[in-house]
Amino acid sequence: MKIIKADLNGDFSEAIQEAIAVLKLGGVIIYPTDTLYGLGANALEPGPVERVFKIKNRAREKPLPVAVRNIKWAKGLAHIFQKEENVLNAIWPGAVTAILPKRNIVPDLITAGQPNVALRAPDSVFTDALLGRYGYPITSTSANISGEEPSTKISEIIDIFKNFYHKPDLIIDAGDLPKSEPSTILDLTSDRPKILRVGPVKPETLRKLLEV
Repeated sequence: MKIIKADLNGDFSEAIQEAIAVLKLGGVIIYPTDTLYGLGANALEPGPVERVFKIKNRAREKPLPVAVRNIKWAKGLAHIFQKEENVLNAIWPGAVTAILPKRNIVPDLITAGQPNVALRAPDSVFTDALLGRYGYPITSTSANISGEEPSTKISEIIDIFKNFYHKPDLIIDAGDLPKSEPSTILDLTSDRPKILRVGPVKPETLRKLLEV
């Protein structure tokens, strides 16, 4: 398990380069987002996705969210019509995960066999640069063991995985992140959007954003 530091306010190109090298080999990374640290692997390859489940000790019946760079990327993974696109334009980039009907390119392993996929475009310069350079969507589940509270403190995250049997290949240490909850989850698979989990973007704010 390699650890490399990254200054989010400076030049983090070396960390991006290291992360991409690991991802291209089917590896798993821990990377900073606009909310929490995420566990990332190529979301379109079942092998790396399987490793994320093992590292997180997550039940296969629980789907994994996916980080995309923008709506164009999202359209490649999910069926998105004009109404849904208008909503996504209002909430992305940001701390909202959208549930959408998946396309066949998305492995069933990611969605636990369900017909929908959870997508998010983080409001993070690091994540945007990583996705842009790598060119593929990556998993975006929080970097913690399933059932335990996620942490924004990098030292706690390192300690958790240092002592766990299944480890990520690379941790991007961008320091402690501002305290945050996991992203808000918004279900866009029916006529009326439904909030499935309240997160950093509160329901009242979301309702205003959805007036599109």
